[in-house]
This record gives sequence, structure tokens and C-alpha cells, in this order.
Amino acid sequence: MAYSPVTAFLRPVDAAQIAAASRATTQAAERSARSVNKWEILRELIAARLAFCLSDRDLSVLEALISFHPGNILGGNEVEPVVHPSNASICERLKGMASSTMRRHLARLVDAGLLARRDSPNGKRYARRYGDEKVVFGFDLTPLITRQAEICASAEAARAEAERLARLRETVSLMRRDLSGLATYGASQRPDLGLWDQLADLAALSARALRRKLEIGELEGLESNLGSGLDLARSALDCGFATDDLSTNAASHEQHYQNSNTDRYDLEPCIERARAAGVGSESLTEDASGQAEEDDRNLPRIPLGLVLSVCTEIQSYSDDRVRHWHQLVRAADVVRPMMGISPSAWEEAKSAMGPEQAAVVLAAMLERFTDIRSPGGYLRSLTAKADAGAFSCGPMVMALMRKAA
Repeated sequence: MAYSPVTAFLRPVDAAQIAAASRATTQAAERSARSVNKWEILRELIAARLAFCLSDRDLSVLEALISFHPGNILGGNEVEPVVHPSNASICERLKGMASSTMRRHLARLVDAGLLARRDSPNGKRYARRYGDEKVVFGFDLTPLITRQAEICASAEAARAEAERLARLRETVSLMRRDLSGLATYGASQRPDLGLWDQLADLAALSARALRRKLEIGELEGLESNLGSGLDLARSALDCGFATDDLSTNAASHEQHYQNSNTDRYDLEPCIERARAAGVGSESLTEDASGQAEEDDRNLPRIPLGLVLSVCTEIQSYSDDRVRHWHQLVRAADVVRPMMGISPSAWEEAKSAMGPEQAAVVLAAMLERFTDIRSPGGYLRSLTAKADAGAFSCGPMVMALMRKAA
């Protein structure tokens, strides 16, 4: 055609339209020197659709337009890449899509720079011959030829990103499975550690997150959290102990205490008298070693935060929020008479167990108060075990934690 119009029929002129018309002149020269298979470039564009902000319906409309072009090759010495179907014909190939919807998707393709309008003086689409010259008014597919390299590069980047996402998702899924398995195994080997419940929760939350379609950043965050959890699990299993914050009992052997009494004493597993080996006793004198062993027995082997997270009722009997052991002991002193425990039984318990352990026992009893028929007698029985060196408050708290779980 001798003249290439700048404006579109019955549409206002804007800077983008002028720039597109300017590019069309350059593209016309490139078009004769280059060619592309129309179905291959469509497949590449489908892969790169997010880079061009296109939807699947936009591409369906483009596919319908391409199908009106005769042959498989766009550009070169083939037929000029301009198609001129009517709106009714396009909608028919789109299986009955509404004309207004079809025009909206056409506009998106034009805005994305993948389609150009070549409007006739009256806005109709048609082809007319003047001797050997053929003039076609309709939709110009030249941008698909001239932007081939850009489209292919975007498609390759999109495929690489999709592959990375798939591999990262597989990695996270495998890490989640390993963490769940290690948490179950660790709980069976070291039930005295509160670490396993935390790791099991992390695995469960990760499984729930994986039900959704996650982005790269979200998967990387999951990978980091699961990696930290796996490191903790392996350290606890390899070393045989966890950090001080996660440890609940240093006893090397534990067994459940069975009692034929009908009182509910099952919340406190009794432990045999055993001390952890290698606590530096070689460097102590005989008297100092005995005193250190006694002090170690009386100190709670469970974090205060874990006690308070399980035994929540004791908080109600403290004026301030319990943050230290002495505050827990003070709250136990307040609740003791309300539970029907005599002063003598309480003093004997504090003497045998230590004030902190006795306070933990009272807090645990308060959680199961309705199940204990005689709190004073129960406390005296635990005091007798403590005198025999066969008592620890840690299993009481862990039993309540498992019941709550």
C-alpha cells in the first residue's frame, strides 16, 4: 500500500499510537527479510504470556486471528501478514464468544504491541486488488515477526522459572516429609524433649501451605524454616540432648509409676534414681559433690516458659505475670490452701523437692484438680518419692502437654 495511516478509525490519537505507527515503517522492512512459523511463535507466546501481561483468552483470540492467515509462515516472500475477518467470523471461531468480549481482548493484544490495526477509510476490513497490487485492511501480524527474538527469550526465561519453581517445591516437599518422620522418631526416642511437638507442628503447617500455589519467595522461606528444623532434629538425635531451653529432664532412665489406688496419680510418671554421667564430679571434693548433687536434684529440669504454657491456671493466682521461678513459688503459696493442702504437707514437699519443683507440681495438680480425690495425700505420696530420689516434675508437665495435644 502506498500510504500507511497513523490514526485508527473512530479512535482518538495518543502517543502510543503514533509510536506504533512509526515502528510499523521499520517493521515493514524487517518483515521481508525475516519469517516465522505462526504456530511456533504462538506456542512461545503462550509460554511467555505473563511477561506480556496476557491472559489465556487474549491468546485464544490471537490464535483465531492467526488461523485466518493462509499458510504456516509469516513474513518473508509469503503472503502479506494482514488478516481481515469480520467480527462475526472471529466470534464463530472462538466458539460463540460475545463480540464485545472479543473486541476487548483484541484491544489488549494491540496495547501489548503484538497486533497492529490497519484500518480502512470507513473502518471496514477487506482486501482489494489494483492490478498486480493487493491492498489489505485489517489486523497486521507483523509484530509477531519483528518481536520473535524478544518473545522467544521471554519464553525461555518463563520455562526456566517454572522449572526452578517445580524443583524448589519438590525439595520443600521432601524436607517436610523428612522433618515429619524425624519428629515422630524423636518423640519415640526422646519423649522428654518438647522439641518434637514444635517440629511436628512446623511439618504440618508446611504441608498445609503446600496445598496452595506458592511463589518462589514463599517456597524459599519454607525451605529456610524446614532446614532449621531439620538441623535441630538431627542435632538432638545425634547428640542425645537438646538445648537448655528445650530440655525437660536430664534423667537417663524413666518408667511409668503404677499405683492401685483409685486416685488419679497417672499424671506423674515415676523415675528411677539415676544421675546423668559426666557432670564434673571429678573436680569436686566428696562433700562438695554430694551438695552439688542435692542442689541439682532440687532444681527444676524444665523451662519455666514450658511449664507456664501447659499449666495456665496458676497464672490466675499471681498479682503480676509470672516471669521468674520465685513468682511461681509465691503463686503456689497462694493457691495451696484453696486446694486443701495442709501447711505441713506443703513444707515437707518444698523441703524434699525444692520450692521450685514443688511449685511446678502444684501447678500441674491444679490443671487436673477435679481428677484428684485427695490433693494433700497425693502431694505427700510425691514427697515420699522425692525423698527416695525417684521423682521429677518434668514428666508431669509432659504428660499434661501430651493430653492437651
